Formats: sequence, structure tokens, C-alpha cells
Amino acid sequence: MNKFFFKSAKINEFRLWGLIFTLVGMGVMILGTAGIVLWGQAGKIVAAIFMVIGMISLLVSVAVYFWAGMMSTSATMLTCPECNRPTKMLGKTDRCMFCKTILTLDPAQATHAPSE
Repeated sequence: MNKFFFKSAKINEFRLWGLIFTLVGMGVMILGTAGIVLWGQAGKIVAAIFMVIGMISLLVSVAVYFWAGMMSTSATMLTCPECNRPTKMLGKTDRCMFCKTILTLDPAQATHAPSE
């Protein structure tokens, strides 16, 4: 079974979730504002509820981006053996941020020994 939900680096996955929360929050707030146009006075209540939900989603996205940034500062830097570009790695296994090669620092999970 694949350990990765998406085929990208873990830090990029966290950033993707932050972007999703940002877009969902903005979309919900826009839909809530459309309630004013569609339902008049009753739409103001709908708009207020959707604005609060959208703002909560935006605050969650800020927290996710902050968390990804904090993890990025403590990530292990290494050079990808496939594309020879510097990439960051979280945990025992991760993917290259550029070529998506699966990387590991654990010799038990490596498919072959590094050539020296």
C-alpha cells in the first residue's frame, strides 16, 4: 500500500491542504454574499453565517501554512539521487519535491544501497 496520499512531497501536501482551505473559505464567503442578492433581508443572516464559516476555514488555512512552515525549517535537506537538486525530507520516507522520487534515510526501507 502506498504511504503517500498524493504523489508529492509531504511539505507540498500540507501546502496543498492550506490552499484548499483558503479557496473553500473564500468560495463559501462569496456564496454567502450571493444570499443577500437572492433573498434580500433574510439573505443577510445567511451571509453572516457563511462569512463566519468562511473565516474559520481561512483561519484553518493560516494554521496549516504556519505548521508547514515550521516543519519546513526543521526538515532534513538532502540532494535527490535522481535529479541532483536539493530537497527537503520529513520523516523516514518522503518524495523529492521536484522529480517525485521516493527517498528514505532508513537503510531497512531502501531498495538498494547507495553507490559510493
